[in-house]
Order: sequence, then structure tokens, then C-alpha cells
Amino acid sequence: MAPLRQLGRWIGLGRTIVNPLRYLPFSTAAFSTSQTNTIRATLFPGDGIGPEIAESVKQVFNAAKVPIEWEEHYVSSSVDPRTNSFLTWESLESVRRNGVGLKGPMATPIGKGHRSLNLTLRKELGLYANVRPCFSLPGYKTRYDDVDLVTIRENTEGEYSGLEHQVVRGVVESLKIITRHASLRVAEYAFHYAQANGRKRVSAIHKANIMRKTDGLFLTCCREVAEKYPDITYEEVIIDNCCMMLVKNPALFDVLVMPNLYGDIISDLCAGLIGGLGLTPSCNIGEAGIALAEAVHGSAPDIAGKNLANPTALLLSSVAMLRHLKLDDKANRIHDAILKTIAEGKHRTVDLGGKSTTTEFTNEVCDNL
Repeated sequence: MAPLRQLGRWIGLGRTIVNPLRYLPFSTAAFSTSQTNTIRATLFPGDGIGPEIAESVKQVFNAAKVPIEWEEHYVSSSVDPRTNSFLTWESLESVRRNGVGLKGPMATPIGKGHRSLNLTLRKELGLYANVRPCFSLPGYKTRYDDVDLVTIRENTEGEYSGLEHQVVRGVVESLKIITRHASLRVAEYAFHYAQANGRKRVSAIHKANIMRKTDGLFLTCCREVAEKYPDITYEEVIIDNCCMMLVKNPALFDVLVMPNLYGDIISDLCAGLIGGLGLTPSCNIGEAGIALAEAVHGSAPDIAGKNLANPTALLLSSVAMLRHLKLDDKANRIHDAILKTIAEGKHRTVDLGGKSTTTEFTNEVCDNL
């Protein structure tokens, strides 16, 4: 497959796939296939560099004449008691109503006692799978060539269930929750994704040799689903071994599915293989067919407002959003323009070894459309 088209296959967005399982986000009726009808989408510009890179997305969309009408929502300055978070109920309702959204980086202050912004979105919107494709970018050299893999992370439970308490002074307990329901749905998604996108292998990442009941349940569910997909090779890899194998030879993997904490770690590791989080798209998939694409890098407050941020991750994530909306022609144009800009090397941002500003990079993407 040509490198410029690799992203076009991820998550199966834009395909018509019939599946009786209600939690698979391959909706055939939620969005029109028309390239001209205006579609409303929720936009969370986010914190720090978020508003700057969100502006880049809006500029590129305007240049490509993408029929999107943004409904923007910002993080509140006070906790909303309905969500126990700085995210308001109205913001969540916007995503539910529109069914699709794009999110910039959100900074959650540490030790403030309120709910994590990202955790609020995942829990309230039922975003059960985080999907991140990692593929080598043409013209941007890293230590690894021809990386092409996808991590699929269970997004709602595990160590990130938020169930922590102090037993006695100096002793804190955190509960890891693994359920059959959540494990089955993310496993089903991973195998269905692999089949829909012509991938041949699904690797379940675990630590069941130590956490026999929790990770053992996760593996049991993966094995159960694997039996329904005889054309897909299934394997189980202990997480520490997986990390070693990834840095030795990423080509050993195709689709990786794993519980929450492992997914957080492995997906960042995979991003490092191809240049970092600033180049990696991401999309969160929900039971109700909701898709919330996002840049998973930090808010970088040290460079906020300085016109230095790299908008690539949010731009590529917006391409995923367009594929979910079945706007494939627009998605292809923007996707190719981004990769062409990076490959040419004339207008790279500082983090990519260049000297261009956010504005210059964005203008070049627009010129390459």
C-alpha cells in the first residue's frame, strides 16, 4: 500500500459495514454521504496550544471547502456539579446531539480534587475504544522504517476506573476493574477492525501471568471473540515482552488490543516509533456511534500563544473525523496535503526539525490541497 494512503484505511471509517453488535461504530445511517450537505460537529479547542492548532484545522477545512459547521465549546473555569468536572453538561450534550467531534489537548490540574476532563468525556459519552494508527511518514526519517500498526485501547475501566481511597495513613488502595462486557466489546471492535481493513493479526497485550483474574478475564474474552474470526491470526503477548518486541522490530505487530493502562503506555511508545505524539492521530469510539477524534499530546503551555505549535496530530485526527462522516474525498485531499507538506520539508515546525511557525505550516498545507 502506498504510504500516502495508509491513514485512509484506519478504523474502517467511511465504510458501510453491517454488524448486529450495537457498540460497533460502523453506522450506515447516521450521516449523509453527500459532500455538500452541512454537518454540525462539536469542537473542543482545548487548553494551551489547543486554540492555535484548532484554528489551523478550521483554516484547512475552509480551504478544502469541507461542509462542517463547528459548534465550539470551551472548558469552564469552575466545576459543573452535574459532571463533577470543568466540562459542562452542555458540552457533553453537544457531542451527543451531533454524534461527532474534535478535541484539542486539555490540561487537567493535578491535585484539585475534580474529575479528569478526559475521563469525564470517556465515561459520560461511553467512549469505550481509543484507536491510534502509527505509520511511518514519507520523508520524515526516524529510527524505524515502514511502521504500520494500530493500537486499540479499552477506554473506560482498568486502573483508570478512578476508584482510589486511603486505607490508613500511608496506605492507598487503587482498584483495577475488568468486566466481561467491556472486554468483549473492545475485542469485538479490534477483530472487526482488522477484518474490515485487511489486516491479518490481532495481538492481545496482557499481564495475566501476574494478574490472573483481571487480565485473565480480558484474555478469555479475546479468545472467545477470536474464534469467530478464523481468518485473523490471534496471539497473546505479555506487556513487558511486547515493549521489547516493539522497539526491536515493530513489523512484528499489526493490530494490538489491550486494557486501559497498557494501552496508554503502548500507544505512546508506538507514537515514539514514528516521531512522537505530535504526528499521531487518535479517535475515541462510543457505543452510540459517537466518534470523538483528538490530539493526544499535551497542551504545551510553554509555547502557547507563540505560533510555534505543530498542528499535525489534530489535523490528522480531523481527517479521521471526516472519514467517519463519509467525506472521503475531503479527507483524502487534506491527508495527502499534510503528508506532502511534511515530506517536502520546506515548512516544518520546530519539533520536526524545521523553523516554520504554525501559520506557515498551515498555509503550506492549504497550498498543497
